[in-house]
Formats: sequence, C-alpha cells, structure tokens
Amino acid sequence: MKIVVRLIVILILLALVLGGIFGWKYLKMQEMAAQQSQPQPPVPVETVQLTTDSWRAELKSVGSMRAINGVAVSNEVAGVVSEIDFESGQRVSKGDILVRLDDSVDQAALAALEAQARLTNETFRRYSDLLPRNAISQSQYDEARANYQAARADVAQQRAQLDKKTIRAPFDGVVGLRQVDFGEYIAVGTPIVDLNMLDPIYVDYSVPEKQLGSVQAGRNVEVRVAAFPEEVFAGEIEAVAPAVDESSRTLDVRAKLVNPDQKLRPGMFADVRTLASEAERVLTLPRTALAFNTYGDYVFLVTPNDQDQLTAKRTQVTTGRTRGDQVEIVEGLQAGDRVVAVGQLRLRDGQPVSLANGDGETTSDDSQERADDDSATTPGEEAAG
Repeated sequence: MKIVVRLIVILILLALVLGGIFGWKYLKMQEMAAQQSQPQPPVPVETVQLTTDSWRAELKSVGSMRAINGVAVSNEVAGVVSEIDFESGQRVSKGDILVRLDDSVDQAALAALEAQARLTNETFRRYSDLLPRNAISQSQYDEARANYQAARADVAQQRAQLDKKTIRAPFDGVVGLRQVDFGEYIAVGTPIVDLNMLDPIYVDYSVPEKQLGSVQAGRNVEVRVAAFPEEVFAGEIEAVAPAVDESSRTLDVRAKLVNPDQKLRPGMFADVRTLASEAERVLTLPRTALAFNTYGDYVFLVTPNDQDQLTAKRTQVTTGRTRGDQVEIVEGLQAGDRVVAVGQLRLRDGQPVSLANGDGETTSDDSQERADDDSATTPGEEAAG
C-alpha cells in the first residue's frame, strides 16, 4: 500500500514539474511571437544616388618600353684603351668622347704621310712652272700631279683611321655600365658601353586585329609600370604596323611618351591603355555600395513601401568597368536610384531603414570627384570604340 502511495506522489510531482516546464516554454513562445509581430526598428544606413558620368572607353594591352635610340657602342679599329672619359650611368651629349685608344703609332704614320705629301706638293708645284716652258714632258707633269693627289689621299685616310681611335657618343643619352678597362686591348667590334636616349621613349605593344579601328596614330595612351604603380604616364600613338601578324593575328603599335624624369627605362613591362577619342555616359556607383552572393553582385535599393516607410530591397546588378573607387553599373538600376553605401552588411531584404546621412542626397559624382577629377586618367576594362 505504501508503495502505491509513493508512486502516486512521484507521478503527481513529475506532472507538476513537466507542466511547469511546458508552461514556461509556452509563455516564452508567446513572448517571442509578440516581439516578432511588432514592427522592426529602422536600421540607420548611408546612401548614394546613381548618376551618369563621362567615361572614355579603353583598350587594355601589355607592352615593353623601348628607347627611341639605343645602341651598344663599339670600336671600329683594334687598339689598347688609353683613356676612359665617362662614368657608368652618366648623361652624355652627341660627340662627347667616351674612350680613346692608343694612337702613338698612327700619329707617327700620319706625320710621315704628311711629310711625303709636302714633298709631292713641292714637286708638283715646280713641274707646274716648268711645263709651260716645255722643260718637262706632259707625262712627267701628270705623274707629279698624280703623286701629289695620292699623297693627299693617304693623309686623309690616315687621319680617318686616327679619328677612329677616339670613340664618341653618336647621340644624346645615358650610358650604361662600362664594359672595358684602362689598358685593355680590345678587338674590332668589342662592346664598350650601352647608350640609350630616354626622353622621349617608346612603348611597343600589340592589339587584336579586330581592334584596328581603336589604334589610329595620334590617339592618346596611358601607361603604368610596376616600379611606379601610382603614376600614370601619358603619350600618344606614333605608328601602327601596316600588316597583321599571321601567327598571332595581332597588330603591332608604337606610342611615344615624354619621360623627363627618366623613370621609364627600356625593357620595362608596361600596362597600356588606349583611350577612345570620345567619352560616353555611364551609370556609376562607389565600390563600397556593392556586395556579392551566389548570383553575383547586388545592392540594397532604398524604396518606400506601402506605408511610405523606407525599406532596403536586395537588387542584383550587372557591373562593368572600374575606375578608381567607382564601378560602372550596366544593368539592374537606373539614374536617380538610391542605394545603401554604408551599413548593408546588417540588412535583410525588405528591412526598414533610416537615412544616417540626412536626406541621403550623396551622389556618385561626389565620390568620383574624390577619386579622380578626370575619369579619362583611371584604368578601365573595355575596348576602345
């Protein structure tokens, strides 16, 4: 009997405990349902309004820098280096002496030939006086004249040979690293030093044959190099190859750039952008306004709902070129739309929002002005028209 009473008491206590637990759970669920039924407070966000900007279409290419004039200076005659008149990396002018070779033997030979020329000149002068008096024959006079002319030619030849012992800069430029030493015997054609004209400078690059209409002579280009990633070097196309390469189906293009600081050097790898002749109107947004999901890029479009309350609507967009912190919007929005620029990570589709930046009239033009006053000097991704 006692056992039965105990079991009944235990069951009653267990029922009370379970009832209390279920009752507490029910109250919590009711409280949560009541909270969810209440309207969500607006999330403060900053917005930006879409406007149209003027962008110039661009054609991207890669190329190499090339000196307008660049040679490996060498000697035309053999000899021993007797004088070096430049330092590696020095700027030189056309005609400046770079290296002298020992010319003592050539100087002696020139003196002997000049003496011989003077002797033949005297003989020819005397014969010129004797010929009118018939004191000599015409053949003797002709021989004396020929000897004098030959002696003069020998002197000129020796002087030319002597001049080749002095190696001079063929044009203005900057010399590279010296390749010869004082006292060294150098054979004909030995490289002495590289000489390059650096200002202005060429950039050579190739474009697909279908872009032939985008690379006429005179069109502006912009160049960037890894050594100076924040700088843009401006120039214009100087020449376009007359024929397309049959193996690659590309067209060679050469542009000239001013290079007063000589930051651009021959052989540098270059990113080249050929600019279109005319600008086009495009829709732009700051990069910060874009987010990404499995469907691509999207933004939160701020629009009023039926109660005239501002809400954030997730809207997929198609993007295009990028310039600075601005991104081209190709599809999904239109001019005048207002989207969330800051705070979108806290948002859900359809969530109420409030404008933290007052009336929210910040426009993409304001951001563009902060990024770059001239949209034509920033990088893009489209082919030039």
